[in-house]
Amino acid sequence: MSEPREIAERLLDAQVEFLLAEVTGDRFAEVITRDVDAVIGAADTLVFRDVADLDQVKQTVATIFDLIGGSPVIADMAGVFADSIYDNIAANNDYTLGQVVDREPVEALLEKIFGMHQAQERILDRLTESPLVATVASKFVDRLINDFMQANRERAEKIPGVSSLMSLGQSAANRAKKAADGTFVGDLAGKGAMFALKRTNNAIREMLRDAPVHSAAMEFWDLHADEPVSGLREYLTQKDLNELVLICYEIAVTTREKEYFGLLVEECVEVFYTKYGDYTLAAMLPELGLSGADIATEILRYGPAVIEGVKRNGVLGKMIRERLVPFYTSDRVLGIIGDADD
Repeated sequence: MSEPREIAERLLDAQVEFLLAEVTGDRFAEVITRDVDAVIGAADTLVFRDVADLDQVKQTVATIFDLIGGSPVIADMAGVFADSIYDNIAANNDYTLGQVVDREPVEALLEKIFGMHQAQERILDRLTESPLVATVASKFVDRLINDFMQANRERAEKIPGVSSLMSLGQSAANRAKKAADGTFVGDLAGKGAMFALKRTNNAIREMLRDAPVHSAAMEFWDLHADEPVSGLREYLTQKDLNELVLICYEIAVTTREKEYFGLLVEECVEVFYTKYGDYTLAAMLPELGLSGADIATEILRYGPAVIEGVKRNGVLGKMIRERLVPFYTSDRVLGIIGDADD
């Protein structure tokens, strides 16, 4: 009769060979399909709330944002992706912008933006609190008036004798403006800037509410919809896109580190937990747009190459053996084998 340890070694070899055969060739697909179905069947008996504590879920999501969101891979690839998209994807002449983005959601988005009167009113009201913005508005109004005056001046100068008279008037106006700086009149100019801003704001309000801005925006969209995607590159250079992507990435990373962002994430987790906490784990898959077949397909997409690689270099067999050896060499198993021999 063979010694118990010798029998244990033979059983160990047999099980290692069996497990390796399970992940070889067509058998691997059968095993994956069987096991995925079994796991989903078991998951259908487990309620999400019972196996995942709310605080644990919050910590997991926070860890994902903290580690993956700020990983070196994303930091290194952000600019590279931008350059690659500009050089290759954005250069595509086979697709038009209208084929890539449907018109209906664009129209709905613009209609919503132009209809957000509360947001528009608040933004315009806050702008009146900025002296610098008031100055810009004043210059804008001044420029419109100056352009109007210049157009009239060019017409008037065609009349003999009027040119000299207008030059004299402009010179006097410039001296008066210079003398007014720092005086009561100068203060009135500052108030004039605020007046100009309010007038500008009123014009914007009326334009957004009454003028066919939405139709004009859609007309602008339609002008570009039939053009190749590559036409978008006329709006910015590769350097512009690269810098914009890196700036947006920096905003995302620095925002992720703020305490307030953590509060937002926790609130989102709580909402998710409240809505799906009573679902079974299997019932959540359709809500995520997944099925057992989808999971099996993705495993089979990458699994065979990985398994074949570690099997070919002997790593898989070694890993399986190392995990089974403690069982087969345990006193209990050797005792069972010894009792069977008796």
